[in-house]
Amino acid sequence: MSYCTLFGAVYSNLLKIIQYFMRSRSPIWALILVVATLPTAGCLFRTRPVEETYSKAPLKESSQEALIESLNQQAEKIQSLQTTVDIDTSAGGVKKGHVTDYKEIRGYVLARKPAMLHMIGLLPIVRTTAFDMVSDGQDFKLWIPPKNRFVMGRNEVQSTNPDQPMENIRPQNIYEALLIRQVDPDREIAVLENGEEILHDAKGHRVLQEDYELVIIRKRKEGWGLARKIVFSRTDLQPHRQYIYDEQGNLATDARYANYKDYDGVSFPSRIEIYRPQEEYDITLNMLKVEINKPLRDDQFTLQEPPGAEVVHLDKPQPNAAGAGPGSRNQPRNRQ
Repeated sequence: MSYCTLFGAVYSNLLKIIQYFMRSRSPIWALILVVATLPTAGCLFRTRPVEETYSKAPLKESSQEALIESLNQQAEKIQSLQTTVDIDTSAGGVKKGHVTDYKEIRGYVLARKPAMLHMIGLLPIVRTTAFDMVSDGQDFKLWIPPKNRFVMGRNEVQSTNPDQPMENIRPQNIYEALLIRQVDPDREIAVLENGEEILHDAKGHRVLQEDYELVIIRKRKEGWGLARKIVFSRTDLQPHRQYIYDEQGNLATDARYANYKDYDGVSFPSRIEIYRPQEEYDITLNMLKVEINKPLRDDQFTLQEPPGAEVVHLDKPQPNAAGAGPGSRNQPRNRQ
């Protein structure tokens, strides 16, 4: 008979004795019996180690005012950005039932304030264009040569087409994650929260590390709402994560920033991962070359419709494949 089995039988009899003393109005004896049995109650609990431990990395101190000032100064320094990148992309998730990873491709990104972006991706080996997209902050155009599709529309128009995952990408979403905006004191309120994040040490063990989380509330048409949350690492006081929320308070973008380097006197992350949970796609930009505040012309942010391309207007009714008229949306149309 095991120790725990024997203890269970003894403990059952002790309970009966304790109940007897309670009924006989001698609670003091019942208490003595309980205390006496506690050292033998090892079968009632067990001790196990916690999975996470605290990071031993030295942490820096800051304040809400100092973090906002640093963020705003950093944003003010960057008026334009020109980069050569390696792009890792994946599409799919719980909604689609599977995830497709695309082979790393070479790309180029141009960004100019207030909201202009041009991004080009090249196919591996042959280095022909895989996609070409531009945005002026309001409208976007996307050219996909392998599919001979030219997509255009307003940035806010969504098209969660699982058969055309590239059409779910908006240049404006890339821009917002690429260049972290300033905190606008006229339209935004920032609140500082002391938080923790789970990291992995050199051996792959999970560790907890304290961070600063700047929660930004923005004035909207229907009142104040959650706009962003920026997480600052306590090791370098740089933004290492940014959550961007839509008008309904849903998480729209989860951006991670890593490996900050000095580019022409400006600290900028050399790796940016942009995850869009609603459209279920993930884009990682690994910076190979970064040029900051290099003059960029207006014509570098234009994209002409190629002759013979299949044109898709996402913000206009399009005839469906059966020619049913304007009742359907997001259907392709050939222009002559």
